[in-house]
Amino acid sequence: MPRSTRSLALAVPLALALTACGAGDADKAENTPAKGQAKETAPAGVAHQHTVLEAEMAANGGETKVGEYRVGYIVEAAEPWFRGEHGKHGKMVNREPAKGETHHIEIIPMEAKTGRIVPEVPIRLEVLDSKGKVVQAQDLNFYHAEFFHYANNFSIPKAGKYTLRATLQRPTFLRHGASGEKPALSEKTTATFRNVELKSGN
Repeated sequence: MPRSTRSLALAVPLALALTACGAGDADKAENTPAKGQAKETAPAGVAHQHTVLEAEMAANGGETKVGEYRVGYIVEAAEPWFRGEHGKHGKMVNREPAKGETHHIEIIPMEAKTGRIVPEVPIRLEVLDSKGKVVQAQDLNFYHAEFFHYANNFSIPKAGKYTLRATLQRPTFLRHGASGEKPALSEKTTATFRNVELKSGN
C-alpha cells in the first residue's frame, strides 16, 4: 500500500481514538491555558507529521529511550525514492528498489525533551541474525516524506526475527549555549531493537 494511503488509514483511526477517548476534566483543565497565557498550538503539518509517525511506529515498528533521544523504527517493504543524478543538470530522478532489496528500514531520532525529529545525524544501521551475526549494515539517508526520517533499503535473505542496532553519531549542526554548559545531543548513542520480525517483503 502506498505510504500516503497507508498513513491515512493509520492516522484516521488514531485521531478518532484520541477524540473518542477524550481528555478527562483534569486533563482538560491541565491543557487549558491560564488567563493571559497564549494557547500552545502546532502548525497543522507538524501535528499531522507526528500523528502519522506515532501510528506507523505502533503498527510497523517500535521505539526506545536512550540518552537524550527517543528513537523509533519502522519496517516496510523496499521503497523507491528520488535522487540527484550526475550529468543531469541537477535533475532528480526516481530510483526504484534494486533487485534483491526486500525491506525499507527507517530510524527516527527524536529529542526526548521536545519530541522534535533531529536533523543531521549520521546513522549506521546493522541488522543482526539470531546468532548475533551482522546480516547487513548500511549508512542511512535522510528522507523528506510525511515525516522526516532516516532509512535505506536492505536485502534480508530470509524471513525471521532480527536485532536492529542503530548507531547515532553526534549531529553535525552547531549548538547555542553558554560556556560551561554541556552541549545538547553531543554524544554518540546506540539504540537496539530486539526480536524485530522481518517478514518476506514485509
